[in-house]
Amino acid sequence: MTEAIINLETVNPIEFFGVNNSKFEILKRKFPLLKLLSRGTQIKLSGQPEEVSAAQVKIGQVVQYLERNGHLSENYFSKILGDEEQGEGLAEDPANNDILVFGPNGRVIRAKTQNQKLMAQASEKNDIIFAIGPAGTGKTYTAVALAVRALKNKAVRKIILTRPAVEAGESLGFLPGDLKDKIDPYLRPLYDALDDMIPSDKLNYYMANRIIEIAPLAYMRGRTLDNAFIILDEAQNSTDLQLKMFLTRIGSSAKAIITGDLTQIDLPKNQQSGLIKASKILQNIEGIAQIKLDEADVVRHRLVKMIIRAYDKDKADEEALEEKNKSEYQSKRDPRA
Repeated sequence: MTEAIINLETVNPIEFFGVNNSKFEILKRKFPLLKLLSRGTQIKLSGQPEEVSAAQVKIGQVVQYLERNGHLSENYFSKILGDEEQGEGLAEDPANNDILVFGPNGRVIRAKTQNQKLMAQASEKNDIIFAIGPAGTGKTYTAVALAVRALKNKAVRKIILTRPAVEAGESLGFLPGDLKDKIDPYLRPLYDALDDMIPSDKLNYYMANRIIEIAPLAYMRGRTLDNAFIILDEAQNSTDLQLKMFLTRIGSSAKAIITGDLTQIDLPKNQQSGLIKASKILQNIEGIAQIKLDEADVVRHRLVKMIIRAYDKDKADEEALEEKNKSEYQSKRDPRA
């Protein structure tokens, strides 16, 4: 008789054992000659050496899959246990196709719209992505989920989240506190997204050890960002020079997502958004993808879609009126026109 103990500390035990131990029962049926006992985050195996060894291999494959994906359906759990050829090259569980990452308490973070799914697909094939669209389309949230997934899958060693510190019509310069206290209001949406995807104790560890770093765009100058997943959020508020600076920080083993909303530019009127220029001149470069999100991707309150539609119509009416006035002015100056 041989005994072995397997620790499950790196995965969610509920995901491994299943609701009411449903997956654990599948495991027992797969190895009927073994005695299997679950104790918290451990499994104790007792039986013949060859049976114990085979079970260790299969359990290891399940744990590896859960470490990478966070969730495993019962059907795919059975498939992994039953397929003798499965190993390092485990395919994705079809039930998880639109899942980006799993948050605390098994919370599922999915790509909810077609363009969000396109962002996820583009991230697999390209090193730089521009995700441009109106408020509420999930640009930032999806980008952060993709970064967290890359970190969990060990595809990168760190996450860097940055924003240009541009005041949206309000002055924050006289807020109390140190520099961190003053810039945190700009970065709060990034913190909120991370809170949904990483347990608080682990997030605090990541932040304390600079595995996840959140900083204003100006702090990126002079750095080389390698082995990292980098997100530049609210990029419409970066100048041409700032955006060029950011793009040239990206190291050889890094990925970047640049998000922005061209309808919410808060730069002074004499400055053009760097996102406008970058999205034009970089659109035909291999390895750079552009995803355009629209009102169909809005995942906030149902009224947000109607609000965006109303503002778009108003803008179109203003442009049409401006063009009409311009045409009438030209006609008056030159009657022959």
